[in-house]
Amino acid sequence: MCEVDHPQPTGGHISTEPRINDRIRVPEVRLVGPAGEQVGIVRIDDALRLARESELDLVEVAPMARPPVAKLMDYGKFKYENAQKARESRRNQTNTVIKEMKLRPKIDSHDYETKKGHVVRFLKAGDKVKITIMFRGREQSRPELGYNLLKKLAADVDEFGFVESSPKQDGRNMLMVLGPHKKKTEARAEASVERDRRMAERQAGLDEERNQLAEIRAQHAAAGPTAPRRRGPADNLDPDVEV
Repeated sequence: MCEVDHPQPTGGHISTEPRINDRIRVPEVRLVGPAGEQVGIVRIDDALRLARESELDLVEVAPMARPPVAKLMDYGKFKYENAQKARESRRNQTNTVIKEMKLRPKIDSHDYETKKGHVVRFLKAGDKVKITIMFRGREQSRPELGYNLLKKLAADVDEFGFVESSPKQDGRNMLMVLGPHKKKTEARAEASVERDRRMAERQAGLDEERNQLAEIRAQHAAAGPTAPRRRGPADNLDPDVEV
């Protein structure tokens, strides 16, 4: 029995980039001009000639079409602009962060105001907030206490967020999720503007203090040196001795 050599599959990197110029191996293409104008179906040799005359690249943009669609463009500039757009898109992407705040049904007013302040801060930063009401003992028989507290909190922070998930019972707890009115990117941009404003005000205050000190020094310099006071007999007396 003779042995048959079967060709072994060869692995390799599959390019995701389009074929350009001489790598386009088809007899004809549907050509699109650099401004998006439809040129029509032309022979590949004519399309390559037009690309050379225009000092552009012939780029296959729709290889599965019949015939394939190719466009005249500056391929290097095209790749650079796409990379810039991808980088900007990644920069604008933000991970969703859910903060959590826990309250008791019979929370006192001071603690409530403190925790409400934290919730407002989270919402202003563009984060979602999960509010958890924790019931203990006999409190579990009074779910309306938790519901009313969540309703009050949602109303108090209405300026900064909205109820994304209505209150619902989860075992011994009652949960509600608040969503921010502003996106994370908007919140960061506003925080940056506010930080720059505070720094500008602080710098303006320092500049004003320096100007005032400079004016005082200038006034003293203009007045000239002060003549020393001559000592009299009274200057030699002991201040503790009555005269």
